[in-house]
Amino acid sequence: MSDYTLNASVRNDLGKGASRRLRRANEQVPAIIYGGEQAPQPIAVDKTSFYKALEDEAFFSSVINLQVDGKAQQVVVRDLQRHPYKPLITHADFLRVDATHEITLRVPLHVVGEDKSKGIKDEGGELHVLSNEVEISCLPKDLPDFLEVDIAEVALGTTLHLSDLTVPSGVTLVALTHGEDHDNAVLSITKPKVRSTGEGEEGGEAAEGEEGEGNAE
Repeated sequence: MSDYTLNASVRNDLGKGASRRLRRANEQVPAIIYGGEQAPQPIAVDKTSFYKALEDEAFFSSVINLQVDGKAQQVVVRDLQRHPYKPLITHADFLRVDATHEITLRVPLHVVGEDKSKGIKDEGGELHVLSNEVEISCLPKDLPDFLEVDIAEVALGTTLHLSDLTVPSGVTLVALTHGEDHDNAVLSITKPKVRSTGEGEEGGEAAEGEEGEGNAE
């Protein structure tokens, strides 16, 4: 599990106008911490370190050490509000985590072994990723940055489902707790689509016609 630390301060000046002033100053991002037995707490997060952390995919599936006026709290990112057309975060929601209680988060899937894949390299198949992330539940200490899907031995015509994934000890795939009907497909290796002969001939004739027109000119 990755280690991230963000600095923040308690935000006492509340309301839309206060948030706009904070964003205009361009040094902090308005946010809130909620969950657990404590009341929700409006905060302002240091923008530079926050934006830097956002560049790392693992940040979204990691427990974050949030230093609020020097007092440490462990949180996870629950929601981000983005500007409709500018690359800006307008507000962030953080959820408090308790080491003794499971949390539910979405983590990315990383496909590996594509360059050695039986179905792709040896049998000429195409990889189709049907899901880029999955929802898991676990204690904070067991939270993985991602789940790895090794397709080195996956043959052509195979579809992998959630139940085919290897998950670390202590980690549960939430969908599978709802029954077999929720065992969704995550990727498949299929035969490449072949363009029909008619399409190829039409394309060739069109190209020849254009070339002839060019020569006539």
